[in-house]
Order: sequence, then C-alpha cells, then structure tokens
Amino acid sequence: MEKVVTNKVDQRAGEEGEIHVLPVAVADKPVLSPRRRMIRIRALLEIMRPRQWTKNGAVFIGLVFAQRLFNLPSLERAALAFIIFCFASSGIYILNDLMDLERDRQHPVKRLRPLPSGRLPASWAIALMAFIFLLCCALSVTLFYLPSPPDIYAAFGGASVLFILTVAAYIVINTLYSTRLKHVVLVDVFCIASGFVLRILAGAVVIPVVISPWLYLVTCFLSLFLALSKRRHELVLLQEHAGNHRRILKEYSIPMLDQMTTIMVAGTLMAYSVYTIEGTTGHGRLIITIPFVLYGIFRYLYLVYMRMEGGSPDEVLLRDRHMLGTVLLCTVVIIAVLYLFP
Repeated sequence: MEKVVTNKVDQRAGEEGEIHVLPVAVADKPVLSPRRRMIRIRALLEIMRPRQWTKNGAVFIGLVFAQRLFNLPSLERAALAFIIFCFASSGIYILNDLMDLERDRQHPVKRLRPLPSGRLPASWAIALMAFIFLLCCALSVTLFYLPSPPDIYAAFGGASVLFILTVAAYIVINTLYSTRLKHVVLVDVFCIASGFVLRILAGAVVIPVVISPWLYLVTCFLSLFLALSKRRHELVLLQEHAGNHRRILKEYSIPMLDQMTTIMVAGTLMAYSVYTIEGTTGHGRLIITIPFVLYGIFRYLYLVYMRMEGGSPDEVLLRDRHMLGTVLLCTVVIIAVLYLFP
C-alpha cells in the first residue's frame, strides 16, 4: 500500500491573494537523537571491552625476556602485534556476547552489558565485529612491510606468517569455544587458558625469538589457574542458579576446582623458579623476583577465596592496588636485572 504524503497548505492570503504551500518532510525511519547516538557510540566502545586489553600485554613478555625491549624493529613489531590482538580479542568478545545474549540477561552482572541491556542493537554489534576482523587482516598484512631482525623462522614461512597463523588459531579456538566447546567439561577451561598461551607465543614469533620451554610451562599453569578461578567465581556468584546461566557449571563443584587450582599454583611456582635458575635469561639473577611472584599469586588467592573475586583477572589487576603494585614492581625489577645489569 503506497504512503500518501500531502502538503500542508497555508491559505493565509496576502494582499494579492497568494496561497503558500509548505512541504512537510515525512521520514520513513526514525532518526536517532544526538543523545541516543552518543549512548550507542559509548555502547560500541564498551562492547569492545578495552579494559580487558591488559591481557594482551602478554605479547610483550617475549620482547622483555629476550632483552629486545630497546630494539626499535622488535619494539615496532611487538607494538603492532599488541594492537592486532586487542582488535582480535574485541571481535571475540562481541561474538561471545551475541551467542550468550539470552543467558546474560539472567546474570546479575552481565545483564548490564550493552547487548543484554538493550543499549546496543545486535545489528550494530555484528557490523562492528565484521569491521574489526577485517581491520585485523589489514594490520596483519602490514607486518610484512616492517623491518625485522634476523628471521629464525624463515624455514617455517617466516615470523610474520607464523604470527598470522597464531592469531588465526586464537580466533578459531575462541569461535569454537563460543559456539560449542564452552559446553564441554574441562575443554572449556583449556580453551580459556589457550588465549594467554597464544598471546605469549605470538609475541615471541613476531620478533622473532625462541620461547623458553620453562616460560611456556609457566604460562600454561598460570593461565589454567586463572581460568579455574573464573569458573569458581561463577559458581560462588550464581550459586544454585549457576546451571541456568551456563549449563557446563553443573559439571563443576567448588571442591573439585579448589583441588585443580592447588595443582596449578604449585606448578606455576615450580616452573617459574626453575626458569629463573636454569634459563639462559638473566643468568640466574631473576631468582630475586620469586618473592614478587609468590606474593602476587597469594594475593590473587586471597581475593578469590576471601573477597569472592577472580571472575575477570584484568579487573582484579586494575582494581586491587596490591596486585597492581606487585605487578609493576616485579616488572621494574625484571627490567633492571635484564637491562641495567646484563
């Protein structure tokens, strides 16, 4: 049925009897007000979760421990890798929010996110996700044009190719997690932990340097510890309603998670201790950082068991002054040991 639009006629005749016709614009679609548009722009930024970009700082671990922090080509490549992972992780966060939309509406905290709260339409989120992944592809191609130190991975296609494959693996694993693997017991925890491992691996191959097996073990144990703490926090927060929000939580219990957490903490501390002593980096002097690592892990355990936190490691780091101060101080000591007293 056609829409009939009539013009409003102002029949106020002038002295010469003129009739003025005033056209009236009829909009087919509602126009967002400036305030509403600003709310959606803020929601777009919020759904990208920039606060969680602190996790991507793991990309710089290889740069620091390989003593290339002040090597300009390596620093440029690591910085670009950090940006790529920021966008890639944001795209995954959006996908996860889209998949969990109905369940998040039942969650006491997640219901305030842009999609469950209705502040952002799903169509806007999908368009942003597509744009972000395209931007990741474009930035990844830029790596081929940046200068690089001697490429020790040339036989495997080169550092840039391996980095792109690592980012692709991160996206594929997390996409599978969002669509299927989050419902498989234990596999879901390993998928969460894989994100930290792949970040460190990507930071090593992009420079490129060889990652120490002991540092790899530290990353594996620590990332599993954080993933298990996340699951425990969900069980404590949701209690009897945990299975309604995420059905995989029915397969876990707090005593079971506590036992696995104890194993991961012990593994992390032992692997890091061996790395500081046996690793070629620092020639054994990194052993002085062990007290900082001990305090940081004990502080995190305190927050998990006594403050009922641990659902989001990045938020814990930024909110808790003790954790933030410990991480910053440990970083300063590591840089001093590796660069000021090589």
